[in-house]
Amino acid sequence: MTLHPTIARVTDRIRARSESTRGLYLSRMRAAAAAGPVRAHLSCGNQAHAYAAMTADKAALAEGRSPNIGIVTAYNDMLSAHQPYEHYPQLIRDAARRAGATAQVAGGVPAMCDGVTQGQPGMELSLFSRDVIALAAGVALSHNCFDAALYLGVCDKIVPGLIMAAATFGHIPAVFIPAGPMPSGIPNDEKSRVRNAFAEGKATRAELMAAEMASYHGPGTCTFYGTANTNQMLMEVMGLHLPGASFVNPGTPLREALTEAAATRAAQITALGNDYRPAGEILDERAYVNGIVGLMATGGSTNLVLHLPAMARASGVLLDLADFDELSQAVPLMAKVYPNGLADVNHFHAAGGLQYLIGQLLDAGLLHEDAKTVAGDGLAPYRQEPTLQDGRLAWTPGPTETLNDKVLRPAAAPFAATGGLRHLSGNLGRGVIKVSAVAPERHIIEAPARIFASQDAVKAAFKAGEITSDTVVVVRFQGPSANGMPELHSLTPILSVLQDRGLKVALVTDGRMSGASGKVPAAIHVCPEAAAGGPLARLQDGDILRLDASAGTLACLTTGFETRPAAKPDLSGNSQGIGRELFAAFRAHVGAPDTGAAVVV
Repeated sequence: MTLHPTIARVTDRIRARSESTRGLYLSRMRAAAAAGPVRAHLSCGNQAHAYAAMTADKAALAEGRSPNIGIVTAYNDMLSAHQPYEHYPQLIRDAARRAGATAQVAGGVPAMCDGVTQGQPGMELSLFSRDVIALAAGVALSHNCFDAALYLGVCDKIVPGLIMAAATFGHIPAVFIPAGPMPSGIPNDEKSRVRNAFAEGKATRAELMAAEMASYHGPGTCTFYGTANTNQMLMEVMGLHLPGASFVNPGTPLREALTEAAATRAAQITALGNDYRPAGEILDERAYVNGIVGLMATGGSTNLVLHLPAMARASGVLLDLADFDELSQAVPLMAKVYPNGLADVNHFHAAGGLQYLIGQLLDAGLLHEDAKTVAGDGLAPYRQEPTLQDGRLAWTPGPTETLNDKVLRPAAAPFAATGGLRHLSGNLGRGVIKVSAVAPERHIIEAPARIFASQDAVKAAFKAGEITSDTVVVVRFQGPSANGMPELHSLTPILSVLQDRGLKVALVTDGRMSGASGKVPAAIHVCPEAAAGGPLARLQDGDILRLDASAGTLACLTTGFETRPAAKPDLSGNSQGIGRELFAAFRAHVGAPDTGAAVVV
């Protein structure tokens, strides 16, 4: 199938924009690869320290003729998605030995749960945790003992941080290993109903707790299509998972077989073999365009609009918000998974999942089929799904027809003609909006502004009954240099209630919304941020704002607002407590949201 002209045009534009940075990156990676297996350059004393605890593998490690795989793990018990990783290192070590290789846990990285920190001070560390993860993975791999790396991570900031590290160590192969989603709990719309009822005082805390515990009920990724599951889709579409690995439930024989197969594959693609596939060559402009296409086709998390530019920069590729917008206009929305629909990722997987979706996108010319992957040259292997046949892992042709067209549809008959993510620009700056779950009649909101400097202030105004007419809620001083750019997902029930009362409401913020956000129009990631003197800092209550997702504009219609002095934030409450004082240097040096809000690249 011929590549779609928009896909080709945007890819060429990214390639041209990145020519210098990508060239310098590849030169560094090739120089590192040319040095040969890294352990050969370590002294005997260096190596003795590295192998001292590896009782069963000491001889093979000292000989240095077989691949040594570094495991970077985000295991902890706080994240349900990461709890299954507790026992993965032993599976990997055993599989590596069977493949004639060795494996060591190189190090751990932190992994925080946005579901725990939503609306809490800890959320102000969330975005910065991505860069900390990249740094921690860099420390793990700095021992320079590894011929390939296996990355164990799933959730919101963890995968992007690990990709930034994998790109930095791009001279060695990288294989990402997921843990899979937990089995389905109560329906997502029922969970949302109870949350909204609690926000209105119509449900008790006990009822709310019961609903939440029935939704988040076991090991594995949360089952809605938020940032964590969007990450897993990306790793597969970008060719860093084994085909079909993303959405197999934890604790199953197939999940265990895929983990072992990932270790075997990592050993096969090192420079010591004949199928060398360094991460830096996989992470090129085609991979990132494929990732954005997957994001649009599935209605994925807006957080990836922040993360993908930061990930790409680590591999010398420069993305712009206009790239996302143009690709969104060419890619149909093929999936309806909560919050864009009622189904969860288990229903999506059962309906044909990524194998069906990737096959459809390839046939429509919407993916770069020739992109390099850990599974082979090209995305063709990702049409196949893994199965167990007599206890052995095998890949068989994936479905060519959807098994549930309420959840997953063909590219030729999608839920919507476009991916539902728009770049916004105007006299309030640049931002993005996700409209895949927003009703068409709410794509344009024009109403007076109500200005807030915190989400707690919005909640207080709601409880006091102050928002009774059409309103654009502006929550400013939520950008990365102000307070770390927290998600404002705890406002979703309030805004949903106001909308359900018949009001036209929208959110405008220089902060983030969760990957689980849905039906309320929200202009997010607005930059320049208010704390840097951006236009949001000049707004006042009553200014008429217009958010037009159809035209891609975000503007203040009140004459003369641009000449007002910028409001000065009081950020004293955001600088201390729950570890925030440790991140002062991050807030001082973070980049702009439209380039990824990164500190380390």
